[in-house]
Amino acid sequence: MPFFRITLLRSGIGLPMKTRGVLAALGLNRRMKTVFMPVTSDVAGQIMKVKELVDVEEVEERLTKAQIKANRKPDPGFYVEKKASRSFTVDEFALFSLFKVSNSSSLADLSDQ
Repeated sequence: MPFFRITLLRSGIGLPMKTRGVLAALGLNRRMKTVFMPVTSDVAGQIMKVKELVDVEEVEERLTKAQIKANRKPDPGFYVEKKASRSFTVDEFALFSLFKVSNSSSLADLSDQ
C-alpha cells in the first residue's frame, strides 16, 4: 500500500487558523517533522491546502523514526576495515615516524639505537 511521505519545511506561524488546523490534522507540529499518510483523496486535499509549506513524496512503505534518522545522517567519508594489530605509545610513534623504516628492520631494532 503506498504512502505519502510528508515533511514540513516551513513553519505555520503567522498563517490563518484554517491552515494551521490542516497542519495539525496531518500531524505536522514542527519544522522538519516527517509523517507517513496513506494515499487517499482526503489526504491529497489536505496536502493541497499546505503545498507551499511541505515536501511530499510517494513511497511504498512507512519508515520508523530510527530509519528516518539514519537516512539523514551524512556519510562519514571513511570506513574502518580492521583495527591496528598493535597500538603504539607516543614515544614509539615519534621514533617510528622520524626514521625511515625498511622492510627488514623492525620497530624494536629502531628503539635499541
